[in-house]
Amino acid sequence: MSSTPSPCLPPSPLQSEKAKRYDRQLRLWGDHGQSALERANICLINASATGTEILKSLVLPGIGNFTILDPHSVSGEDAGNNFFLTADSIGQPRGEVATRLLLEMNHEVRGESRQESVEQVLDADPDFFANFSLVVACGLSEKSLLLLSAKLESSKIPLLVVRTSGFLGYIRLQLAEHLVVETHPDNAAPDLRLDQPWEALANWLDEEGERMNTMDLKDHGHTPYPVIMYRHLKEWLKNHDGSFPANYKEKKVFKEEMLKGMRKRENNPELYEDEENFEEAARAVNTVLVKSSIPSDTRDILNDPASENISASSANFWILAHSLREFVAKENRLPVSGVIPDMFSDSERYIKLQNIYIEKEKQDAEIIQRKVQQVLESLGRSAETISETEIRRFCREAKFLRVQRGSSLNDEFSSSNFNLNLDDPESDALYYLVLRAVDRYMTQFGTNPGLTETDIELDIGRLKTITTAMLSQMGLNTAPEGLDEHIHEVCRYGGAELHSVAAFLGGAVAHECIKLLTGQFVPLDNLVLYNAVTSNVSSFKVDN
Repeated sequence: MSSTPSPCLPPSPLQSEKAKRYDRQLRLWGDHGQSALERANICLINASATGTEILKSLVLPGIGNFTILDPHSVSGEDAGNNFFLTADSIGQPRGEVATRLLLEMNHEVRGESRQESVEQVLDADPDFFANFSLVVACGLSEKSLLLLSAKLESSKIPLLVVRTSGFLGYIRLQLAEHLVVETHPDNAAPDLRLDQPWEALANWLDEEGERMNTMDLKDHGHTPYPVIMYRHLKEWLKNHDGSFPANYKEKKVFKEEMLKGMRKRENNPELYEDEENFEEAARAVNTVLVKSSIPSDTRDILNDPASENISASSANFWILAHSLREFVAKENRLPVSGVIPDMFSDSERYIKLQNIYIEKEKQDAEIIQRKVQQVLESLGRSAETISETEIRRFCREAKFLRVQRGSSLNDEFSSSNFNLNLDDPESDALYYLVLRAVDRYMTQFGTNPGLTETDIELDIGRLKTITTAMLSQMGLNTAPEGLDEHIHEVCRYGGAELHSVAAFLGGAVAHECIKLLTGQFVPLDNLVLYNAVTSNVSSFKVDN
């Protein structure tokens, strides 16, 4: 039975009230992620059903500040589809009512509202949006959207655009550059470096491997699997001219030979003992027994001009990448992460193995830290600008770094590079074009198409004219298959926000907000469409 410590310890009785409240999310993004969330200041434009669902899912985990910008008053439709607006609030400022009820959900969050449009705010204060970490816009007309897009693009503030209409909705992210250190990849393989062991690791693995010949059954069955794997890897390399087991066939043979190292039963030499550590080693061969390499995403970051040509205004990420670049150039490897998986072992040897990796991780991080300090000094910045904790986190996550660069909404339909496959009848991409045509329709006519049954045929014609003009503007086929059906369907919805769709998209947008604000996990890149009729979620990349 394994006696290694569990990575998830029970909460301490001395935990603060805040730590108890946010316990689950702290396990996801840590104290530093929660601090980033609590420092954040976001602006929501329009407290619609979707907008309030987004804010609800940000207020609950403890967003720092929010401002609702909404020129509208509460209508009967709002009271019918928005859980944060009630019938007795009809006629009152929609943003003000939503703010009051949202703040009741978390007393540590601060919020305010302004009953003004984007145009009114920017006319009065052109720098109004400068202090926000993120802006979320729901159901804006194209004129307001493009004005906002240009302002935020120049300020390098991320913009999330959301529209829901009937059973459809989209999320579009505009950002200049987003830097992610902690991507939290799914099923990341352990970084054990058995193909490139340093002296301390190789010596310990060799010593334990030799001792296996004389161990009693209990110790033999609790030997950590890296010892077993490394011992047989050395034999393999000796018998195969130094060639690493590279394909499925070779790894299958390697497993079979390794499992022959299990002890045989004293009373029946034809049978092997049940040694779980050997079985664990066999399961790990495909993921652990690989040549150490630098992933393409990380290599692209190290070769990025922003990594090579740093300045005093460079983000900490790029200064760290510059220092890592020099480390890799000298060592031809990434720093050791210092993290090993839980495994079947006795505590003493597990802790010893863990400490060998942690010590190497510290040594690698110290090399990079010295380089970071030299770079900061040469740039005239304080050595305290980048903390030791930040450096060690960057080194630990070096294999999974990501840089995401987006595209502008302003240029989206003025470019001939719009690359969504609109002619694929199985794709929902055409819905995005039609919903963006709705944004333009609102600019021209001041309302959603299909709002009244008597005008629906007229509105269908208007929306089709706008959509074909957008297609022509981009130099695309003005009559892709299914266009008329898509336009008719969107007009029939009349811009109605169904609460079930608003709740689904609201939760999804809130997740994207948290990714952007904490700098953890990889956000969407850069368009998501939701079709509730088919329960289909499609992601696309819009370039321009």
